Amino acid sequence: MGEHVTGEEAVDVKWSGDWVAERLGVELVGDGELRELLGLALRRNPKRAHLLVSNVLGKHVPQRPSLVYGAGFELGERVRDLLGEAEARRAVVLGYAETATGLGHAVADGLGVATYLHSTRRPVAGVQPAGGFEESHSHATSHLLLPEDPDLLTGAATEDSPGTPLVLVDDEFSTGNTVLNTIRDLHVRYPRERYVVVTLVDMRSEADQGRLAEFAEEIGARVDLVARARGTVRLPEGVLEKGRALVAAHEKAPSPPSPPSPQSSGPTGACPAPVRVGLGWPAGLPDGGRHGFTPVHRAALEAALPDMAARIADALGDARRVLVLGFEELMYAPLRLGTALEEATTADVRYSTTTRSPVLAVDDPGYAIRTRLVFPAHDDPADGPGDRYAYNVAGAGFDAVVAVVDSTADTAALHAPDGLLARLAAHTDRVLLAVVPSYAPSPALPSTLERQEASMLPEPLRGPAFSSYAADDVGWLLQDLSDTVLEAPTEEREEAIQSGGAHYAESLPVEYQPTPQYQELFKAALDTSAARIARAVGTVTETVLAERGPRPVLVSLARAGTPVGVLMRRWAQHRHGLDLPHYAVSIVRGRGIDANALRWLAAHHDPADVVFVDGWTGKGAITRELAAALEEFDGFNPEIAVLADPGGCVGTYGTREDFLIPSACLNSTVSGLISRTVLRSDLVGPDDFHGAKFYRELADSDVSGFFLDTVAARFDEVAEAVDADAKEMLAADRAPTWEGWAAVERISEEYGIHDVNLVKPGVGETTRVLLRRVPWKILAKRGAGSDLDHVRLLAEQRGVPVEEVGELPYTCVGLIHPKFTRGATGADGKAVAGQ
Repeated sequence: MGEHVTGEEAVDVKWSGDWVAERLGVELVGDGELRELLGLALRRNPKRAHLLVSNVLGKHVPQRPSLVYGAGFELGERVRDLLGEAEARRAVVLGYAETATGLGHAVADGLGVATYLHSTRRPVAGVQPAGGFEESHSHATSHLLLPEDPDLLTGAATEDSPGTPLVLVDDEFSTGNTVLNTIRDLHVRYPRERYVVVTLVDMRSEADQGRLAEFAEEIGARVDLVARARGTVRLPEGVLEKGRALVAAHEKAPSPPSPPSPQSSGPTGACPAPVRVGLGWPAGLPDGGRHGFTPVHRAALEAALPDMAARIADALGDARRVLVLGFEELMYAPLRLGTALEEATTADVRYSTTTRSPVLAVDDPGYAIRTRLVFPAHDDPADGPGDRYAYNVAGAGFDAVVAVVDSTADTAALHAPDGLLARLAAHTDRVLLAVVPSYAPSPALPSTLERQEASMLPEPLRGPAFSSYAADDVGWLLQDLSDTVLEAPTEEREEAIQSGGAHYAESLPVEYQPTPQYQELFKAALDTSAARIARAVGTVTETVLAERGPRPVLVSLARAGTPVGVLMRRWAQHRHGLDLPHYAVSIVRGRGIDANALRWLAAHHDPADVVFVDGWTGKGAITRELAAALEEFDGFNPEIAVLADPGGCVGTYGTREDFLIPSACLNSTVSGLISRTVLRSDLVGPDDFHGAKFYRELADSDVSGFFLDTVAARFDEVAEAVDADAKEMLAADRAPTWEGWAAVERISEEYGIHDVNLVKPGVGETTRVLLRRVPWKILAKRGAGSDLDHVRLLAEQRGVPVEEVGELPYTCVGLIHPKFTRGATGADGKAVAGQ
């Protein structure tokens, strides 16, 4: 059928357009590879009798999946070169249903960082169309755009963000009408400055050549065209009538039955029953681009493909010639399963998809559609029942067919005696069925009543009125207690806490004022670890985006989690153009999370989208606290995303190394000048958020912005490493090991403390002990290097001994004195030096 030439293949002698060309006088002229890319067929269509049949699209002609995918991917690389890296990162790619849904997705992959959306003819309950248009020459014309993210197609430049290019992908560009209809509709709703049209073949006539440029001038936007090959179809007078007559004549003539596979039936002539293959499709991963497919979705799919292909390969057994058959608009998922299957087996793997487009089949080597299977629609289509088709499958010698459908299409009609599976079974000795879960967009926001109840709660506090962070960086679900005196001397607080007379959240420690030496140490540590932190930020953010949906709501646990939440938000914006909501809430050990903050979140966002963020884990106390607190609230996921998880307490993290995170070196001056959170009954009522203070007076010492900017400046440098880390992370077993908790229990007993709450493991927690509590001693892992320079300096300033130990899962552990009284510190207020 005129396959593309490679070093391992020869071109078919007869072109798969000869039959039509000879009978209708149709000429295909243009680039040298045009005949390798296209064949010709006829169809019953009132607008255009001939059909250009692509050999590299994977729709009508079974083709190697890698070749189909590569054709789109290479076009995407060309678009990326045209746009440049910055614009490519902001681009949105739009593919056309049904034939170009897979091609468009491959183009988006070639761009590397673009979000993908394809039009659809399948309405989805609860999803409001963001647009629609007509396709002038198609068998079925109406297209819907159903992005889950209502802002996905917004494209105009603003003061805060540059514009978003829209890349439109179709398999052929014949008259330009489809693209003009699309741009005309979308430009009214979502005006932008730049469009790129991408196609396998530009087949415009001379009369149509100038229309695109004229239209671009009319709307005041730039429109580029990227095509693999160019040419045109020359049609003689009366070709439409001749084509109709030719189709009618062949449809009236009796056609021989499609040749069965020699292995298609047993001794009794019974067709083999299909075998269902469980793919293990990742939870929450869209089945394609109908509602949007982001780069993080792409990373999740890439990580899962090898395992899914292995499952199919095991079910195929010794099959040597295999067809992976997609389903109408569901082209990309089966295509990628096909590319993965090529890598996983030595079988000859081919790929094509079913279609709703009726095409005349003529069993002639000079005709592009040799055979067709006809079966009823099996996805309850909105436009009613009708026939569907699979071309060039019968008689092609496949000894196994893997039919890939989404769960919406896994119906009784699919399994009926005249259904697709039965039709396939008559022409192969093995039929496998792989079902991809149909993606369901997030549910609607809460009811009006719920919103009214939530309106009684105050809106989040934002900078610069509260905190030194920018207003967009974070909304604080807290109340401002800046005018209240809450600070108490460290020794008094420690005595009250350990005696049971007060809870640690009822007062605040006096803010540590770093010496010039300590400030220089912070800057040196930040310079050394900025890239390391950026990599962890990127990895945890990509993991969250892949596993928790395209637009998670970041909710950091104030205050250690807040700088991390801001950095995650900046990564998502920098790499993917996402403007993620970010809030900070209070959680208090022994008292739980702020219930009013959760009510506010539930009223303004889908609780399933909320991702809790913290800086690091120690022994996992807050992880357990959060899980227990959320048992009373429906819909929230208790999993915490952290920058570093040395204790093995969570499944979503940037790293499990215990290293210095410079934000742990300081208190408010690296956290937007916000204090620890406060929960005291005389200050926080039943309808109030927990409280905190804004230390405006420390503005001269504030390095919050400096910390964020220094880390964010390294994002591009670590991007490639992050992509590799995220891919590995998504495929790894990340179940919590709780190794840290076991170590803390052991240390608590070995040192006679008998209270795990007084053992603070990890660099971050040890730093907190030295800054806020009355430390007893520091355990340092033997051989720990510069990550502990600031710990040693603080310990020296407070007269706390540092004891080197061999077996320690953390870089260091801070021990709070187990039987603290004022007298235990000595006259100078320092901790005792011995046990």
